Amino acid sequence: MSLPIISVPQMRDWENATWASGRTEAEVIRHVGKKVADAARLLTRADDFILLLAGKGHNGDDVRAAREHLPQRRVELLDVTSPETDFQKLEAALARKPALIVDGLFGIGLDRPLDAAWIRFVSRVNESHATVLAVDVPSGLNSDTGEPWGAAIEATVTLTVGAPKQGMVRHTAWPYVGRLEVAMDVGLIPCPFNESELRWILPEDFDGFPAARAASGHKGTFGHLAIIAGSLGFHGAAVLAARGAQRAQPGLISLHTHEQTYHIIASQMQAVMVKVWESAQKLPEHFSAYLIGPGLSAPDLPNDMKLFTRRLWRDSLLPVVVDAGALEWIQQENLTKAGIRVITPHPGEAARLRRTTPQLIQANRPQALREISRQHGHCWVVLKGHQTLIGRSTGEIFVNGSGNPLLGQGGSGDVLAGYIAGLLAQPHSQLDAAKTLCYAVWQHGAAADALSALRKNWIIEELAAEIGNVV
Repeated sequence: MSLPIISVPQMRDWENATWASGRTEAEVIRHVGKKVADAARLLTRADDFILLLAGKGHNGDDVRAAREHLPQRRVELLDVTSPETDFQKLEAALARKPALIVDGLFGIGLDRPLDAAWIRFVSRVNESHATVLAVDVPSGLNSDTGEPWGAAIEATVTLTVGAPKQGMVRHTAWPYVGRLEVAMDVGLIPCPFNESELRWILPEDFDGFPAARAASGHKGTFGHLAIIAGSLGFHGAAVLAARGAQRAQPGLISLHTHEQTYHIIASQMQAVMVKVWESAQKLPEHFSAYLIGPGLSAPDLPNDMKLFTRRLWRDSLLPVVVDAGALEWIQQENLTKAGIRVITPHPGEAARLRRTTPQLIQANRPQALREISRQHGHCWVVLKGHQTLIGRSTGEIFVNGSGNPLLGQGGSGDVLAGYIAGLLAQPHSQLDAAKTLCYAVWQHGAAADALSALRKNWIIEELAAEIGNVV
């Protein structure tokens, strides 16, 4: 199941409960050291030089415990007891261009600003521009607030122990945390704090999901998605959304588009049925879900398309996903009788919905999600970006850790919107909207990770081909 995102005091209570159960700190440190070594191997190759930075506390013990599990690497351990005395040792090690630095200088117990000598030491590590693996927390970062104590290690990957800490999912912490991963199964007792507003998505959450299809199933069994997308100059968004929807494998997909873009979109589709948008359409009964918005950004779109979207959003019992250009068409109203409703804004679109700035959205993303959901009838909100959030005005908010910065390409969100809608068109995926949305977002990021493991210059068309393929 997903992990609770906890505070530092909760982590301390968890540790103390573990020691009270009879398990020892030394036992947990051995487990953590093995996990750190596993992560270090994934970030390096045989015979690479790894520099281990170990402080006085248990974070340093975790790093020291990793050393014996790195036999195929050239490893140097630097026990840092004094930043002034050990600075020249750091300089000498950095001159050898380490492929990886493992940061175990300070842990979550740091509760005061770093002095000038420590700031100089930490800054020198950052200036090396080496790949950095931080153990539990980047040294110098406040794990509750997400703010640095004067300076903090800028990690490439942070391997936190047990569960994510609250400060690590704040946008102020992102430049230091990098990619956040969790070392579970390290000898701690089961987490005693399962109730949490924020929850960290795990790949294990999707074991057996989506369910296996019945052998007797056919295209009529697996739903019919309607996509309303594409306008002059933005036809590619409609194509990518349709490709993403296809990877979810609903039974049928119909794409309705503006007359000006019909031919260029239809020429790129085979299995997707492409139709020209007709005025004053009624709510068809043979669809099982709708996606509206990708590529609907041209200024001369028909007004009845906007009215249709508002009526569909308000009245339909079917799942409706609204993205991109159509986000500003839906009105603020109660949806007491409506089916599943999903909107997928990035921070800029969220700011327009809230009539604020992207900076204020990012400053408190969970609150922004709550407010956007509340003003749109308690709908599901997928607030995109680093550590995408999935949630509503009340209840749990899920935080996604898959994905990487190469998702920052035009069309990425169109693929995600299509994939979400393609899943929700299928009856079995409508039974648990939260799980379906989390799965879609996780698959989107995991597909990007899989592509990045193969090459660094992949494009969004490849993402559309890979999404849904990660096990």
